[in-house]
Amino acid sequence: MANLKKNENKPKAPQNKTKRKASDTVAAQGKKSYPRNSDGKKKTTQKTQSKGKNYTRKPSQNQKGKKRTKKNNIPINISFLGGLNEVGKNMTLYECQGDMILVDCGLAFPDPDMLGVDLVIPDFTYAVQNADKIKGIFITHGHEDHIGGLAYLLKEMNVPAYSTRLTIGLIEGKLKEHKLLDKAKLNVVNPGDKVNLGCFEVELIHVNHSIPDAVALAIKSPAGVVIQTGDFKIDTTPIDGGVIDLPRLGELGNEGVLCLLSDSTNAAKPGFTESESKVGETFGTLFAKANGKRLIVATFASNIHRVQQIIDTAEKLGRKVALSGRSLENVVTIAAELGYIKIPDGILVGIDQINRYPSDKMVVVTTGSQGEPMSALYRMAFSEHRKVDIGPNDYVIISATPIPGNEKMVGKVVDELLKQGAEVVYERMYEVHVSGHACQEELKIMMSLTKPKYFIPVHGEQKHLRKHASLASSMGIEPSNIIIADNGKTIEVSENAIKVAGEVTSGMVFVDGTGVGDVGSVVLRDRTKLAEDGIVIIVLSMDGATGDVISGPEVITRGFVYVRESEQMLDQTRRLCEDVVADCMYDRITDHGTIKNRLRDAVSKHIYQTTRRSPMVLPIIMEV
Repeated sequence: MANLKKNENKPKAPQNKTKRKASDTVAAQGKKSYPRNSDGKKKTTQKTQSKGKNYTRKPSQNQKGKKRTKKNNIPINISFLGGLNEVGKNMTLYECQGDMILVDCGLAFPDPDMLGVDLVIPDFTYAVQNADKIKGIFITHGHEDHIGGLAYLLKEMNVPAYSTRLTIGLIEGKLKEHKLLDKAKLNVVNPGDKVNLGCFEVELIHVNHSIPDAVALAIKSPAGVVIQTGDFKIDTTPIDGGVIDLPRLGELGNEGVLCLLSDSTNAAKPGFTESESKVGETFGTLFAKANGKRLIVATFASNIHRVQQIIDTAEKLGRKVALSGRSLENVVTIAAELGYIKIPDGILVGIDQINRYPSDKMVVVTTGSQGEPMSALYRMAFSEHRKVDIGPNDYVIISATPIPGNEKMVGKVVDELLKQGAEVVYERMYEVHVSGHACQEELKIMMSLTKPKYFIPVHGEQKHLRKHASLASSMGIEPSNIIIADNGKTIEVSENAIKVAGEVTSGMVFVDGTGVGDVGSVVLRDRTKLAEDGIVIIVLSMDGATGDVISGPEVITRGFVYVRESEQMLDQTRRLCEDVVADCMYDRITDHGTIKNRLRDAVSKHIYQTTRRSPMVLPIIMEV
């Protein structure tokens, strides 16, 4: 071999096939070996000649002599039914080789312009259409934006649900309200357990969040491993003592992670999220400063760790604790039954008993930290609460950060509490709240441990998703391997590539009372119209046989003008209606639809010219 270059122009003797095959390489010298003709020249094949290249395909060995691993081209499709470019209604569907699983089914709270709407849930159409393929749904934790829509989904399809003990307990409470508990297939699984459904194997991994029993999911399929973190942070001193399972995440990263879907809520915030135990220290300081006042603490109903710290601090200071808010009472009851919160004997009292105790011996824990109009704290602030009257002897702590969009409502509640004479402490003044979501350094740690090939930021608005994508790029993930998706998009992920593969039905379904989906954009537009400009109703009775007007027209208004101050304008409107009806009779028009349209057009034009307002005009013709 050492004389290979020196003798390269000499004909070579035929080689024994056992010593030299067409598939051999000369890796040690870094040279390529080619099949030779008997005259020593390189042998070509018809295939290589047609390509215009003078070689045959290399063998399946690398330069170190190891066999190459054949690339896995099996794709997994990830469809987002909610949770992207918004905060709430999280829902993701995975599909591989004809099998499907769902992750989370949450709700969102309505925007101020969604008048009368109680809840917003994802559009389940695509999931329901594929109900026969869906093997199960996994819930990462018990917050409303992850479990709040499940009852409505289970009404459409009775798919098995899998989650940890506390999360299943909270789900049971919701299903009981909807009378679905007896039919539901609820399965309690623990962190570390693996569930096999179709071609999927789903492993639950313990993470820290602002509610116990939160998990990330390692979703294994023929396409590879996808990790969905759920909501998480890295808390080294958690209240419940269970630190996030970073070693297992690292093991999965060493084994190979195809794609990471990670929580983006705090992607714009540098550093680390404070430990929940920090809030307990602040409570101790603030409770001591209350100076004999009654303490009222507002927090999220599901923040069991926060409630535990309030109870612990109250016990140390000899105070009783009362709970105000139906959702708070339900969550604490379930958590106590399952052992996730420890309540000393005799410390809890009913909200109707608080006046029996001195102010300096009482703590009221309440909902309404987001300024919700129907919440307990809101009713207290506006003197509408039946049991709690706010006054100068109250010390109010709002232990939560306003969700984006709720800042104005929270500020309104704070102002009203101050008007009542109460002293108010909220998040920006003291460390009375810490987030349950990872900040930038924790997000980087998650990427470093899992070492994903592809990355999809989830759970956040557009600014959060983009910032998270930028962090991933700074961690060495190729920009071409990062996708910022949107609700309704299907992302196809395989060893070869990640791409947008199509769209599925998605959107918002409004829940109003017992109605689900019966309030749409048209109804909301009418409600907005009524709220902004009011309504003018024109009523008249007509003879069914002759078409003659028997009574009316009568003009009725609501939310438009104060009648006593606008009698002249309403009289003009009434005379206009009489003229329109008379013209229709003269033209022998008896069709009620045509008469209504003419009335609507004439009255709308007249009112706008007179008032520059555009109320809804509703003609009603009664046939006698």
